[in-house]
Amino acid sequence: MERRVFVKNIASAALLLSSGKWASAEFLKEEVKLRFIVASDGHYGQPKTEYEQFFKEFVGAANSFHSKNKVAFTVFNGDIIHDDPKHFAGAKAALDQLPTKYYVTQGNHDHATPELWQSIWKMPMNYSFSEKEYGFILATSSDEKGTYTCPDLNFIKTELEKFSKKRQVFLFIHINSAKQTANSVDCQPLLELLKQHKNVKAVFNGHDHDMDDVKKSGDIPFIFDAHIGGSWGTSYRGFRVVELLQDGSVHTYMMNPVAAGAKVVV
Repeated sequence: MERRVFVKNIASAALLLSSGKWASAEFLKEEVKLRFIVASDGHYGQPKTEYEQFFKEFVGAANSFHSKNKVAFTVFNGDIIHDDPKHFAGAKAALDQLPTKYYVTQGNHDHATPELWQSIWKMPMNYSFSEKEYGFILATSSDEKGTYTCPDLNFIKTELEKFSKKRQVFLFIHINSAKQTANSVDCQPLLELLKQHKNVKAVFNGHDHDMDDVKKSGDIPFIFDAHIGGSWGTSYRGFRVVELLQDGSVHTYMMNPVAAGAKVVV
């Protein structure tokens, strides 16, 4: 599963330059310092959907991609299941077949208490980790009832300060916090906080199944990854590959686990 197979008939992908600007770019020869996968919205257990097959296709494609293009980790950015906590076991069993270590965020359909979440995933709902010179922050944007919420500002502030010396920082939140879509929320205090930390490179969102593009709030890119499951959204069920390059740029493109060609954001 080489990248050129997935970009058949597609000339370019999205490139976030080290200057902070987005541009069209050919697949680059620049050294990839770190590569990871972002997926979301599996909705394991949703009635009248082939959720087991959707997870199987995603995991199989991730494994195949990793075999040719080594991936450091995967983030599943919310709505792992569809409402009923009994489905966590099946979803976890499927994700455990991923070729990399993986991290998860809570979406509005992931109905769980913090205690249940910890017991299943062995990580809290608000979590951070480092890879090389990069920092990654994962924050919940919902609760046990599925309420749309802004992320915990105190948690994010603490983590941003902890990562102040990191080359780049990336934030993962299921629900868009910049009021950029019909299903988003308005979290202006978060946006103001992010502006204060110039090493914040991008925010990754799920939730909006019909979005696979890049939107900006000020200088901050908000990057969407469509969906791997569920009953609505883009015509394909895909996941996003992100490549952090030696020169500080970020190269990102969408992958289609089923079709021979990929939909690529330009």
